[in-house]
Amino acid sequence: MAVGSGTVGLRTVREANLGVVLRTIRESAPCSRAAVAAATGLNKTTVSSLVADLMARRLVRETGRTAQSGVGRPGVLLDLDDTSVAALGLEVNVDYLSVVAVDLVQRELTARHMPFDAREAGPQESARRIVAALREAAADPAVRGRTVVGAGIAVPGLVDAPSGIVRRAPNLGWSDFPLGGRADALGFPVRVDNDANLGAVAEYRVGSFAGTPDLVYVTGEVGIGAGVLTGGALLRGAGGFAGELGHLALDPGGPECSCGRRGCLEAMAGIGAILRDALPDLAPGRPLSGADVAALVDTAVGRAAAGDAVAVAALERAGNRLGRGLAALVNLVDPGLVLLGGYFVPMCPWLLPPCRTALAAGVFAPDAGGCRVEPSALGLSAAARGGAAGVIHALDSGALPLPEPADAP
Repeated sequence: MAVGSGTVGLRTVREANLGVVLRTIRESAPCSRAAVAAATGLNKTTVSSLVADLMARRLVRETGRTAQSGVGRPGVLLDLDDTSVAALGLEVNVDYLSVVAVDLVQRELTARHMPFDAREAGPQESARRIVAALREAAADPAVRGRTVVGAGIAVPGLVDAPSGIVRRAPNLGWSDFPLGGRADALGFPVRVDNDANLGAVAEYRVGSFAGTPDLVYVTGEVGIGAGVLTGGALLRGAGGFAGELGHLALDPGGPECSCGRRGCLEAMAGIGAILRDALPDLAPGRPLSGADVAALVDTAVGRAAAGDAVAVAALERAGNRLGRGLAALVNLVDPGLVLLGGYFVPMCPWLLPPCRTALAAGVFAPDAGGCRVEPSALGLSAAARGGAAGVIHALDSGALPLPEPADAP
């Protein structure tokens, strides 16, 4: 790393090195200062100074244990201090807000799932409620007293992540809405991203298949999106809008989609489409309100479990369509794993068999290229968990400022 001239350059290098040491301790803890020096290539004096700084910021602590070595004085072992900071994550969707808080080791501190009709509320009222929900989470007894280092907000739509602007969220009815700017008054950094992207981040960091570097997370909401990880990094595309699996055209003569086109995967296998097909006597012909969705999902699953032929056939048709859409994606990006999330999860006993069959039939590589399709274990909290996990990652990588030392003025 080239050291810049002057105080600002030196401070920038030191802040970057603090992130390097913090990340190394996260990956290797419990570990000694000597082990950190060996892993980072920094000299021992520099590492000792950086560790002291991280301890003053209450991000690192000594464990009280010592490393055994053949010669010399044993080194005191280091670990992350999980008592001092919190990161928040929030997902806004058609029918709910989901909020979580995690500590520095990404252990959940608190979680809350609230019915909320974001489409009916509109963007301005939704932003007000989002800010209020984040404030409530920061004031929760499990979080109060910690430094909130940031929040990640997940939105189902096209999000310009650097600016925090929701460019287009048709299922919410939002267009060019500066959500990030509305949250500036919170007093901590706020990052806005697509819900599928953050769901994929959560799966990679804390899901049942954590550490799988090439995976796809598919949202199972009224909309369908895909968060794509390749080599452990999000595939964003030139404009940051990659992963709009739901708007892959399956049938040009098919039903109209919320995007204005016809025959999109979302219009044929999204939750709204499934419910209208599975529950023709209950599901309204209009777009589903937030209040409709969860109750109708429970009814559809209940009927399928009881052997209702209409419900079972509807879920199996949706699984086939989903598999056809996934086959196109698998042919393009070759993931090792696809995880179905959201409301798809309770439907998986009927969705998965035809989905896997259609995927295998549509993938050019033999045996579907080795790609598995499984249900997510994170439920409706996946995107919110990903928002919080993204904050912790940004802290480690230097993309967010570290908290000030405890004795700072």
